[in-house]
Amino acid sequence: MNLAYRYLDKDTFGSYEDFAQNLHIHIPDNFNFAYDIIDEYARLEPDRLALVWCDDHGEERTFTFTDLKVWSDRTANYLKSLGIKKGDKVMLILRRRYEFYFFALALCKIGAIYIPSTNQLKEKDIVYRNNAAGVKMIVAYEDGDILSYVEKSREVSPTLETTVLVGGKKEGWHCYNEEIQLASDQWDRPRGDDAPKNQDLMIIYFTSGTTSMPKMAGQDFTYPLGHIVTAKYWQRVVEGGLHLTLADSGWAKFGWGKLYGQWICGAVQFVYDMDKFEPKRLLEIMQKYGLKTFCAPPTVYRFLIQQDLSQYDLSSLVHCSTAGEPLNPQVFYTWEEATGLKILNGFGQSETTVLVANFEWLEIDPGAMGKPNPAYHIDVVDENGESVPAGVEGELVIRDVDTNKPAGLFSGYYNDEVSTKKVWYNNTYHTGDVVYKDEHGLLWFVGRNDDVIKASGYRISPFEVESALIEHPAVVECAVTGAPDPIRGTVVKATVVLGKGYKASDELKKEIQEHVKNVTAPYKYPRIIEFVDELPKTISGKIKRAEIRKEDHKSNK
Repeated sequence: MNLAYRYLDKDTFGSYEDFAQNLHIHIPDNFNFAYDIIDEYARLEPDRLALVWCDDHGEERTFTFTDLKVWSDRTANYLKSLGIKKGDKVMLILRRRYEFYFFALALCKIGAIYIPSTNQLKEKDIVYRNNAAGVKMIVAYEDGDILSYVEKSREVSPTLETTVLVGGKKEGWHCYNEEIQLASDQWDRPRGDDAPKNQDLMIIYFTSGTTSMPKMAGQDFTYPLGHIVTAKYWQRVVEGGLHLTLADSGWAKFGWGKLYGQWICGAVQFVYDMDKFEPKRLLEIMQKYGLKTFCAPPTVYRFLIQQDLSQYDLSSLVHCSTAGEPLNPQVFYTWEEATGLKILNGFGQSETTVLVANFEWLEIDPGAMGKPNPAYHIDVVDENGESVPAGVEGELVIRDVDTNKPAGLFSGYYNDEVSTKKVWYNNTYHTGDVVYKDEHGLLWFVGRNDDVIKASGYRISPFEVESALIEHPAVVECAVTGAPDPIRGTVVKATVVLGKGYKASDELKKEIQEHVKNVTAPYKYPRIIEFVDELPKTISGKIKRAEIRKEDHKSNK
């Protein structure tokens, strides 16, 4: 049994057309994931397995839904004793620790807002987040210099009152592992004005900024229900099966793949708290635990297929999915040949759940985004907001967001009405992503509005060129941008990180250029190739193409 059926008028479909016409997610009043999903499973099936956790140091823990109820109730009482109440903001910097779930669920029960954050943050990042969101408490796990950065942020973060350390002891910090022993496991669901409402904020995601500081995308208490489609129809999780999404708890992808939809749909969360990504070690873990479903960025699949996959028993896997960057066809077909499984593309934002995906009824094209999630009214429009026909590029938008806001769509940018109005107006949310629809109704990604290159009369998708570039064995990473040219105005430029054993040279540049001409339309090839040791990136790992463009324009003056 899983609880998804309670929120769907119909949960099985015979075709994509049936899915598109008849999917309906029911949103009850005052839905609360912690009470209505976690505690409900604990009531109905007290011994049902919920979470399997392991790390690189031989530690392993398993938790039933009853365990999660008890730990989240105790943690709610603990947080309340430290002054946390409904509406307070709490930053969680907890890697892939299992304690993350105790805090996230406890804050949900209280009605406080949690802010997932990565341990890659520096002092200035923490200060910015503290003051932008009004953070009252930080809960952290010691990893590198993160605790010292938090401590240094205190002096210039007036709203920050309390810091809690998980997994250790440190002067000036509350010790969760000791203090939680004194907390009661008796917690009653708030009623009336004390209870969080559907429209109240549950999470604030800091979205990566390439030309500005990160914005705060606010998700309300209906957000988990939107991830039913993410888990059930895109990732295709299995009842009682272990699901692994490779994501740190500091990112929205954690909410996409390791928390909400998977539990609603009856899967077991598998969490591997790795110190460092090692392809061989990951394959060993996948084999050892018998994972059923797996989701990872294309880059991870690229590393995995470089191993001898015949040495690992991956027969337990039944579905694989990916998101976050273009999926290279070579990776798709190599993985399929080795495992018998197709990799299902998905697309969305921190502001949404999955918007477009290769759902089970579709003929899979490895380069296509897929078809729209029918929980959203998705369209492709021109600069005037008019729908465009197949084959014509336009912006991906969500219509009817005021009259019928879907579960999973953000509530707006917290404390930033100006930024919200730039993307949310005329009953429409503008994603800023340029796509086109083919004759089969499949959507194809072109790029962000600011990233699309207009050169010699052509509109060129940087992602198409990057997909071609990474097929060359010398290219480990790349970023494609438009660079100023005195004759052509703009030309395609590739900034490339080379693999081991390759050295920058004019001969290699020509070889890579010819390679691109052979695998995609010749007009798209990079006339400029610059070899670098690393690409400029945001904290979340997204390439800062805007920074590359800015430097090119500076040097051209």
